[in-house]
Amino acid sequence: MLPVVSIVGRPNVGKSTIFNRLIGERKAIVHDEYGVTRDRHYGESYWNGRDFTVIDTGGYLPDDMDVMVVGIREQVHIALEESDVVLFVVDTELGMNTLDKSVASVLRQQDKPVIVVTNKADNEERRLNASEFYELGFDEIFPVSAISGSGTGELLDRLVELLPEKEPEQEDDAPKLAFIGRPNVGKSSLVNALLNDERSIVTDISGTTRDSINSRFTFNNKDYILVDTAGLRKRVKVKENIEFYSTVRTEKAIRECDIAILILDAERGFEDQDKRVLREAEKFNKGLIIVLNKWDLIDDKDTNTVKEFETYIYDSVPQMSYIPIVTISAMNKKRIHRVIELADIVIQERMKQIPTSELNNFLEGILRDKPLPMKRGKQLKIQYMSQVKSNPPVFKFFMNSPQDLPPNYRRYLENKIRDAYSFTGVPITMVFRQK
Repeated sequence: MLPVVSIVGRPNVGKSTIFNRLIGERKAIVHDEYGVTRDRHYGESYWNGRDFTVIDTGGYLPDDMDVMVVGIREQVHIALEESDVVLFVVDTELGMNTLDKSVASVLRQQDKPVIVVTNKADNEERRLNASEFYELGFDEIFPVSAISGSGTGELLDRLVELLPEKEPEQEDDAPKLAFIGRPNVGKSSLVNALLNDERSIVTDISGTTRDSINSRFTFNNKDYILVDTAGLRKRVKVKENIEFYSTVRTEKAIRECDIAILILDAERGFEDQDKRVLREAEKFNKGLIIVLNKWDLIDDKDTNTVKEFETYIYDSVPQMSYIPIVTISAMNKKRIHRVIELADIVIQERMKQIPTSELNNFLEGILRDKPLPMKRGKQLKIQYMSQVKSNPPVFKFFMNSPQDLPPNYRRYLENKIRDAYSFTGVPITMVFRQK
C-alpha cells in the first residue's frame, strides 16, 4: 500500500492547485469560489524514488455548522485517518486568521507529521511574511507558489523524508478477491458467510489499521485472500459522508486486487456509483464479477427474472457484457460458493495465453469476413497480431496507419476475440502499432 499525504486547510487557500501541482495533472477543480472542493480527490505522485497517494480535501471550517461545511469537515477527519503526512495549506497573501488557528488546533491533536505550506508566496515580501505562521505551533514551514511551482521541490524533498519506510513486500501467490460496492449492499455479510462456513479454512492476515480487512480463505484446496472494503473505524463519525469513506477503501482495494467483485443490492438495482466503480476496476485491468445479493427478497421471481436483470445491467454498460453475473443471498448462504467458483474461472481466464500462429489464423478469418475499410484513399491492413502478455491479456496488432482504425472496427476485433476465446470477466487490452 502506498503512503498517503492529505492536503487540508480552510477554503480558497490553493489546496487544489497544490494537489494538481503534486500529481502533475489538472484533476481537481480550481476556482476562486468558496467551497468548490467538496469531495476528496485522489491522485498518485512520485518524487525522489518514492510513490505516494495524495488526497485533496474540501476547505475546513470547524465552527460553521452549515450542512456543506459539516460534510467538508468530516471529509478532512476521514482524510486524516488515512494519512501518513499532512500538508496544512495557508495563504500568505491574506495572512493568518482564526480559521487557520482552528484548523491548527485540530491538527495538533493528530499524531501525524504536519508541514505548514504557506501558499501564494509569489515574491520575497510574502516569503518573509510566511514566518508569522510559526504562531500556529508547527516546526516546519515551506513558502511556495502553487501556480508557478516555486518552492515545491524543497517541499517535496522534505515530504518524502517524512513518509514511512517501505515495508518489505511479502510474497503471496494467493489471488486477492476484493468485495466492492456501495455501503449496506452486503459486502461484509458475504465475506462473513464465506469465512464462517464449515467448509472454509480461515487465517487472519495482519495489516495496518488503515487497511481493508484481509482474510486468507481456502476453498476446494485453493487459497484466496478475501478483501472486505466495508469496515469503518468506530472513532470516525462519518454520518452523510459514509459513501466517500467507502470510496477510499474501494479505490485502494481495486488497485491491489486480482479480481474485483462488485456487490449489488438486488432491490436497489444498478446505480451510477456502481457503474463508476466497475469502470475504475476495468481501467486497471482487474478481473470482474457482478454479484446480485439479497436475491431472496425479490418478489414474483420466475425463470426469466435472472435473464431480465442481466439484460438490464448489460444494457446499462454495453461494453461490459463479458462480466459474469451471479445471484446470491449472503444472509441465507445461498449460492455464496458460486462467487468463489466464478472467481477461479476468471483467474484462469486472465492467465490464458493464445499461441501466435493460432491467433494469426484467427485474424485471417475475421479479416476475410469483414475487410478493413479504406481511409483517405488507402486500404487499411493488419499484417499480424500476437498476445504479448497474459494476466491480464494484452494483444498487439501490427498494421499500416493504426491511427486511422475506426473505433467500431476495434470493437469488432474485441468481440471476435471474445467469441473465439471467451476471456470471461477479463478486460482485454488491444495495442495497434505501425508496421
